[in-house]
Amino acid sequence: MTLTLTPQDQAMLHGDFGNAAKMAMRILTTMANVYGASKLLDIKSAHIDGCLYHGQSGLDFAERLVAGGAQVRVPTTLNVGAIDLMHPDQFQGTADLADRATRLMAAYQQMGCAPIWTCAPYQAMHRPAFGTQIAWAESNAIVFANSVLGARTNRYGDFIDICAALTGRAPAVGLHLPRNRRGQIVFHLDGIPTDLLHEDVFFPVLGYFIGANSQNQIPVIVGLPPETTEDQLKALGAAAASSGAVALFHAVGVTPEAPTLADALQNQPAATERLVTMAEIRATLGKLATVEDGRIQVVALGSPHFSLAEFDKLLPLIEKYPPHPRVDFIVCTNRLALGTLQQRGWLAQLRAAGVRVIVDTCVVVTPIVRQHGVLMTNSGKFAHYSPGNIGLEVIFGSLEECVRSAAQGMVWRDTTLWSGR
Repeated sequence: MTLTLTPQDQAMLHGDFGNAAKMAMRILTTMANVYGASKLLDIKSAHIDGCLYHGQSGLDFAERLVAGGAQVRVPTTLNVGAIDLMHPDQFQGTADLADRATRLMAAYQQMGCAPIWTCAPYQAMHRPAFGTQIAWAESNAIVFANSVLGARTNRYGDFIDICAALTGRAPAVGLHLPRNRRGQIVFHLDGIPTDLLHEDVFFPVLGYFIGANSQNQIPVIVGLPPETTEDQLKALGAAAASSGAVALFHAVGVTPEAPTLADALQNQPAATERLVTMAEIRATLGKLATVEDGRIQVVALGSPHFSLAEFDKLLPLIEKYPPHPRVDFIVCTNRLALGTLQQRGWLAQLRAAGVRVIVDTCVVVTPIVRQHGVLMTNSGKFAHYSPGNIGLEVIFGSLEECVRSAAQGMVWRDTTLWSGR
C-alpha cells in the first residue's frame, strides 16, 4: 500500500521544519510503510518512554534531536527515567550511569516534554478524552488509555514515540482505527466469589491470566462488577500487558466501548470464548511467585505508580503494622502525588515509619533496592519483571499481606482471600 503524505508531511520530510523534524518524519514514514499504512493521522498528545536510559544509543539519539532543534508539536509527557531527580541519593548505581541517565532526561525536557516522569500519566495531569488520537509508549499507559479512557493509540516504543511527538503525526493503522478495536476473545468469569471480585488483589491476577491467554486477540471480560475502580482496572491492564501483548481490553458494563457484549464485539461473533474459573485463578496466582512463602527482604509497591487513593489505603495499614527495620519498604509514585502527600502530612508519617517514597522512576528499571533476596509486591508487573530485571526472587500478595509481612520480615497470609467461598 502506498503511503500518501500531506504537503506539511512532505515539508517536514524535506527539512523545511529543521533537521530534527526531518529525521523524525523519515523514521515515522519508514515505520508507516512497514505497518502498511496508507496515510498518517493527527495526534493530540504523546507519552514518551525513550527518556529511560537503556544504553548509549538512546542518549546519542536524543542529543542528536536536540542538536537539530527538536521541539514537540503536541502536549507530551515523560515516562519514568532512571533517576529520582528529587531524591538522587536513592540511586544505588555508578556515578557514570547516573550522569548518562540524567543527561537523557534533560534532553527530553529540552524538546519541550512535560517532566512528570511517571508510568501512569493518566493519573498525573495527562488524560486524553474518549476517541482522541494519541501516540503513547509504556505498556500500562497504552492499555489504560485505550481501555479505560477510550483514547486511540497503538503500542509505541522508544524512538517512534518521540518521532510522533515531534511531527504531531502517527500511522493510521491498528488501534487508531475503530474497526480494529473490536473484541475477539471473550473471557466469562465463572464461579468467582462476589467478595473476591471486589478485592484489589484479584485484578492483577486476572490481568496476568488474560494477558497470557489472549495471544494477539483483543480480550473482552464478562462478569466484573460495574463499580470496579480505576485503580483495579489499572492493575488489571498492567498485568495483562506484562504477561502478554494486550494493548486494549473491554470489560462489559465497565469500560467505555463495552456497555454491552455486543458493543464490545461490534455486533459480530466472538472468535473465541472461554471460562475463567477459580482453579485457573489459583494456578495463575502461583505463577506470580518464584519462591515459597518465608523470609522477605524487600517490599515494593507502585507499578504502575501509586495513586492517592492507594496511599489512602496504605497509610492506616502502615500505622498499625510499621515495617521491620531490616525490610526495605519502597513505594513508587509521581511527583504530583508526592506534593499532595506532603500537604496532607502523609509523607512525614510514611517516612517516620521507614517507608521510602520514590518518584520519577521505579525499582525494576534502575538500581534503587538496597537489599538482595526476596521482594514481596502487590503488583503483577513488579512480580513479572523483578526476577529478570533486578535479580530478586518474588512473592505476590495483597496490600495488607505486603504490609503485615514487612512488619514481621516473614510472609503473612490472609487465608480467606482465595478460599473460594
